[in-house]
Amino acid sequence: MTDMQSVAPCYVLGIETQIGLSLIRELGEAGIPVIGIATEANAIGLQSRYLAHGEILRQPRTDEGVAELRSFGERYGRGYLLTVSEANTSWLIDNRAHLGLITPLLPSKDAFALVLDKARTLEAAEAVGIDVPRSASPADWVEVEALARDFRFPAVLKWSDPNAVAAALGAQGIDLVKAEYVYTADEFLKVAERYRQVGQWPLVQEYCAGVGLGQFFFMHRGKAVRRFQHLRIAEWPPEGGFSSVCDAVPLEQFVPLQEKSIRLLQDIGWDGVAMVEYRYDPASGRAVLMEVNGRFWGSFPLAMYCGAGFGLLAYSLQGQGRMPDLPPQDDTLRCRMVATELKRLRRILLQPGQIRDRTFQVRPLHEVLRFVGDFLRPSVRYYVWSLKDIKPFIRDVRNMLGI
Repeated sequence: MTDMQSVAPCYVLGIETQIGLSLIRELGEAGIPVIGIATEANAIGLQSRYLAHGEILRQPRTDEGVAELRSFGERYGRGYLLTVSEANTSWLIDNRAHLGLITPLLPSKDAFALVLDKARTLEAAEAVGIDVPRSASPADWVEVEALARDFRFPAVLKWSDPNAVAAALGAQGIDLVKAEYVYTADEFLKVAERYRQVGQWPLVQEYCAGVGLGQFFFMHRGKAVRRFQHLRIAEWPPEGGFSSVCDAVPLEQFVPLQEKSIRLLQDIGWDGVAMVEYRYDPASGRAVLMEVNGRFWGSFPLAMYCGAGFGLLAYSLQGQGRMPDLPPQDDTLRCRMVATELKRLRRILLQPGQIRDRTFQVRPLHEVLRFVGDFLRPSVRYYVWSLKDIKPFIRDVRNMLGI
């Protein structure tokens, strides 16, 4: 067993992306020994200077994988485990009692199941006064046809629980589309026909204009001990998805909405980190709930740079039962993922016809000027690039080039 100098290590599973990398950086800078666990040898997190040790999990989400995790605990000592993906979270929830010296820091099984189910999440949100989009979940073809007659289009089709339906779709050779836009009843019926052989249909949700507003909380024993929020400046795909550029938002803004988000998490019985995601329309001031993510999110690097300390809170408060010393948050920063921005620019400049949301305003000059100008802004940070920790960026470039 390696001597960790009396500081319990933090095991981080899922270090292939900027999320796990940022957890490594945040915890490592705080002096916590980090054991990074990847499922791929070319994971960018394995290159971080803040990593105490790196390991490859050869058989994730299997009984053999549980045994591998136990062996890591025997090698490096008693510690706490953070993970990133929903699939790994579900797997670890089911196996939390079988990890030996490793204690996974996870939500309860019931709370996690609720936030994975978009329909149930929307019901819980409506109960606490949060504005939700009109939604319907057809159970059979009769209900599909009724929706085509009665629903006010346009709409967005989303699977209530994508992880649960992926296998059934794959068995029929159908690709999982996480969000699909339909503008008329006929378009809806055409898409719904695709899923008829599966006997399951996505959630039909009212289209809501606006930009992504994320509110982030660390819940502990029913209280929000830390808050953070951001606005999405650019998304991939351009019509809406995940952040390629996002800005921190001062906590003095959207205060009533923050309180409703907290009440929602309290009613769910949430413990730990969570993202409550809205579609916010600046013109009307309307904020409509999209979903709750019960995990660390894609734009987590911004929260790290701003000093929100969510990873450190999980390790210290959720794991050890003590509140860490956290700095005041910086709400002046912007964070961006340049590789994703380049894909976005290519779509906007060269492939505007592939943008599925027909209401998306294509402004090529504005997009190019903002993209170039951000390189000159001193308040801009990057999802992967860091002068303090360069090797993950080099690995990321090599991965994109296939070398």
